[in-house]
Amino acid sequence: MERDGQLEIYTEVAVRLKEAHARVRTLQVPEGVRMALTRKLLVITAAAKHDLAGAAKRLERFITDLDEGRFPEEER
Repeated sequence: MERDGQLEIYTEVAVRLKEAHARVRTLQVPEGVRMALTRKLLVITAAAKHDLAGAAKRLERFITDLDEGRFPEEER
C-alpha cells in the first residue's frame, strides 16, 4: 500500500515539474531570471530522488512564487 502512495506522489511531482518547466520557458523575463528559475527547478528535481515529500513541498512553494510574480534576481 505504501508503495502505491509513493507512486502517486512521484507521479504528481513529475507532472507538476513538467508544467513548471513549461511555464518558466514561456515567461517574459530577462534570461538571467529564467536561468535562476530553471536552476531552482533542477534542484527540486534532484531532491525528489532522495526526499520526495520535501521536493513536493519545495515545488509547491516555487509554483506559488510563480503565481504571485515573485522571481529571483537576475543571475549575471
